[in-house]
Amino acid sequence: MTVAALGSRSPSAPGVTGAPAVPEGSVFGFLGPNGSGKTTTLRMLLGLVFPDAGRIRLLGEDIREASAEVLASVGALVEGPAFYPFLTGRENLERFDAVGPGGSRSDRAERIEGALHRVGLAGAAGRRFRTYSLGMRQRLALAGALVRRPRLLVLDEPTNGLDPQGTREVRALVRTLAVDGTTVLLSSHLLSEIEQVCTHAAVLREGKLVAQGSLVELGAASLPVLRVETPDPDVAVRALHQLAGIGVVRTDPDGGPGTDSVVRAELVGAAPEDVAQALVGAGVRLRAMVTDRPSLEDLFVSLTGEGFDVGE
Repeated sequence: MTVAALGSRSPSAPGVTGAPAVPEGSVFGFLGPNGSGKTTTLRMLLGLVFPDAGRIRLLGEDIREASAEVLASVGALVEGPAFYPFLTGRENLERFDAVGPGGSRSDRAERIEGALHRVGLAGAAGRRFRTYSLGMRQRLALAGALVRRPRLLVLDEPTNGLDPQGTREVRALVRTLAVDGTTVLLSSHLLSEIEQVCTHAAVLREGKLVAQGSLVELGAASLPVLRVETPDPDVAVRALHQLAGIGVVRTDPDGGPGTDSVVRAELVGAAPEDVAQALVGAGVRLRAMVTDRPSLEDLFVSLTGEGFDVGE
């Protein structure tokens, strides 16, 4: 496996196989069903475990050859926070920052206070960690990942345990970090979170990459679907089959108000206004007609063949 964390170009089209390539400056969503290998991949990326075959490149360097130097530029939150329970939040960050290369003692206090403010924990920094709620512990872990102002930030379920307001704040923080030049690799089971925050994404299935690219590219890979509500579904289906530029057509009984049914048709090239004109000309009574672009959830299910599970 090759993981290029910075300086990589996104594939021109989704659906490629190989390894996730994370473009510099992106917020990259890492998706996959339970057991697909997301957390294992992140652990390999951080040098916590090593692959049986292949290689991992982080910030342009092979992780086996330059792990100490490269990891000094990486912040991470993987598999939940772990701190000394008898120390305060600030004291935990001081000890965390004192370990390993890359942390200057001269500006340590300034960097720690800055990280605490960014995650909204400055007011509770003097409390012992054991008194923290789950959400506060998650915030402290985020602060720890930000203390050294990383070039790459790896986050595994960063909003776990946070209330809605805290979740919104973390999303805003991730966007701000990306604007400031930090590349973010984000693994989450919340598809709505990926859609709101990420610029790129990759989908993993059974340890294999099945799609990656920008969210625009991934969305463009899915055909738009025309949703027609009508009391004449059989007539509509026959009329749609006779039109050029129409893909799969299916009927959902009792999909609309009253006795109406919903007919869905993939648009392979046909324009919605031309389809509407043809349906009316064929005697189809239209109650409503909408063009839907498949969501990220639709794409995920189509690629993995299953719903989305929480974590691994």
